[in-house]
Amino acid sequence: MSADQHSLQLRLDRAESGSAPAPAKRSFPPVVDARARVLVLGTLPGEESLRVQQYYAHPRNLFWPILFALFDAAPLADYSAKLAFVRARGIALWDVCRVGEREASADSTIRRETPNAIDRLLDEHPSIRAVAFNGTGARRLYDKHFQRRPELTYLAMPSTSPAHARLNFAAKLAKWTVLREILTEPAA
Repeated sequence: MSADQHSLQLRLDRAESGSAPAPAKRSFPPVVDARARVLVLGTLPGEESLRVQQYYAHPRNLFWPILFALFDAAPLADYSAKLAFVRARGIALWDVCRVGEREASADSTIRRETPNAIDRLLDEHPSIRAVAFNGTGARRLYDKHFQRRPELTYLAMPSTSPAHARLNFAAKLAKWTVLREILTEPAA
């Protein structure tokens, strides 16, 4: 069953059972410092991430393995070390949605969302020169709530979520390589 079919089935099941709306989910604070040159945006933390309060915590999410592979680094298990790793490489993390209703971890079911203050983050961190969307859901929600800035490069990356398994690790890594290329370009 595809993610869209699963989303439709969840909605049909909910409508038939008369169950309450999906619970509201909240994002985490941004991971950003003065070294940030690329902002990676997700949609909203998944269930496992919310449970452990960590970005990309699902064991089958490929975000961390892809980042370590991009920089030929050994994977780190400690979450604070992972955050230090992305900061040291000029990567900021956040989600488009500050809060939103969603069934489980299915991005296609996000509704009644309120966006994070991404414009303010970009204004406060002018060294960010690119925004990378971790999946089409992040891109769609960003475009719904924000105007694209002409001075920024926007990158549509394949989702690292285990729900988006059409591409294997190698194929996703190949597409995410553009992130490393942007980060290794000299600053303008």
